[in-house]
Amino acid sequence: MKEQNKKWSGRFDEPVDKLVQIFTASVDFDQRLALYDIQGSLAHAEMLKKQKIISATDFKKIDQGLKKISEQIMLGKFKWSVSDEDVHLNIEKKLTQLIGDAGKKLHTGRSRNDQIATDLRLFLRDITDEIILKITKLQKNIVSLAKKNINSYMPGLTHLQIAQPISFAHHMMAYYEMLDRDKNRFFDGRKRINQLPLGSAALAGTTYPIDRKFVAKKLKFEGISMNSLDAVSDRDFAIEFCFNASMMMTHLSRLSEELIMWMSPFFNFIDIADKFCTGSSIMPQKKNPDVPELIRGKVARVNGNLLSLLTLMKSQPLAYNKDNQEDKEPVLDSVDTVIGSLEIYADLVRHITVNKKQMLHYAEEGFSTATDLADYLVKKGVPFRTSHEIVANLVNHAVKNDLSLHEIELADLKKFSSVIQKDVYDFLTVEGSVAARSHIGGTSPKQVTKAISLAEIQLKKKLR
Repeated sequence: MKEQNKKWSGRFDEPVDKLVQIFTASVDFDQRLALYDIQGSLAHAEMLKKQKIISATDFKKIDQGLKKISEQIMLGKFKWSVSDEDVHLNIEKKLTQLIGDAGKKLHTGRSRNDQIATDLRLFLRDITDEIILKITKLQKNIVSLAKKNINSYMPGLTHLQIAQPISFAHHMMAYYEMLDRDKNRFFDGRKRINQLPLGSAALAGTTYPIDRKFVAKKLKFEGISMNSLDAVSDRDFAIEFCFNASMMMTHLSRLSEELIMWMSPFFNFIDIADKFCTGSSIMPQKKNPDVPELIRGKVARVNGNLLSLLTLMKSQPLAYNKDNQEDKEPVLDSVDTVIGSLEIYADLVRHITVNKKQMLHYAEEGFSTATDLADYLVKKGVPFRTSHEIVANLVNHAVKNDLSLHEIELADLKKFSSVIQKDVYDFLTVEGSVAARSHIGGTSPKQVTKAISLAEIQLKKKLR
C-alpha cells in the first residue's frame, strides 16, 4: 500500500516530494490562526449535530478533543508539523489521534477553502476591535497634550514656510481628526469582515443539509456570504484592512516627521523623553528620535503589504487558488506593525515636552500676521485684492528695513494706506491673530477648547 502522507494522497501514485512539502506548507505562519480555527470548528461541529449529520456522541468527542487541543496550543505544548502542511490539517490530525474516527467526521460539509476564509475573518474581526481601542488610547493622549497647550503658539506652515500663527493644541488636534477617520474606517470595514463564508465548502456549497444561519449566530457574524464562489475566493476584506492600516500608518508617519523636525535644534519646539531616543556610537552629544524615525519607515512595509495583496488578487480566476496562501503573511505583518506602532506612540505622546517660548519666537517671525493686516484693511472697506497688494508692499518695506510688521511706526504704516489707525497693532500680535480665528474649526483658544471638549465626549462613546 502506498504511503498516505496527505489527506488526498489516494489520488496519487507517489508521495509528495519533501521539498514540495516544505515549499507549499503554511503552518509556520498560519498557526497563529489556530484558536480561530478551533472556534470555527466547534461551531461547525455543533451545527452538524443539530442537523443530525453527526451523532451527539461524536459531537461530544469532537468538542472535548478540540478543547484539549486548544489548551495545548495556549500552553505552547502543541507540536506543529510541516508535513501536515497547514493549521487545519495539523489540528485535524491531532484530533483524530485523540478521539479516533469521530475526528474524521469534523470536516463533513466544509473545505479548507471556506475554513481558512472563516479563520481569517474571525482573526481580523478581533484585531480590528483591538486596533480601534488602541487608536482611541492614542487619541486620548493627544487630547491630553493639546489641553495643556491651548495657549502655546507656534508658526503654522505651508510649503514648509511660515504662514500664520496657530496654537500647538490646534496642530495636535489635527492628528486627532486623522486618527478619528482611521478609527471609523476600521469600524466600517469590520462590517465587511464580519460575513460568514463557512458552508461554501470548496466552491459550490455542499449536499449536506447544513444550517449556515446557526453557525453565523454562534460565531457572531453579522451576515452570510450569498455566493459560494465569491465566499471562498474573496480577499477584499483583507485588502481593505491593509488599506486602512496603510492610511493610519501614513498619518503616524506624518506626525513622526513633524516630531523629528520639531525636536531638531533648528526648531527646538519639543523634547521627547530619553527612553524613546537613542544616542550615537561616535558622537556623544546626539539624542536621536529613533521611535518616530522607525515608525516613519515602517509605513513602507505596510504600504508594501497592501500592494502585495492587490497584486496577488489582480488576475485570479474564480474560485480558490493556491496563490491565496500568500495572503496571510502580509496581513499578519501589517497587524503586528500597526499594533506595535500604536502602542508605543500612545506612550510617547505622553512624554512630549513643549518649548512654548521657542515656538512663540518663531510664530512672531516671517511676517506671520500679514494676512491679519490684510483682513484689517478689508474690514476698513478696502477690497481684498487691493489690501493684499498694500500688505505685500508693507512686507517688502519691512524686509528692507529689517523690521517686523508690529515694529513699523504708525506714520509709516499710513503711507501705505490712510485707513490704518492705532488699533492695527491689536491685530499684528500672535495672540491677537490666533484669537481672531474664532469660528468652528478655527485656531482660537475658545474654539480649540470647544474642540477638545467635544473630543473628550466622543472618546467616551462607543462606536456603534
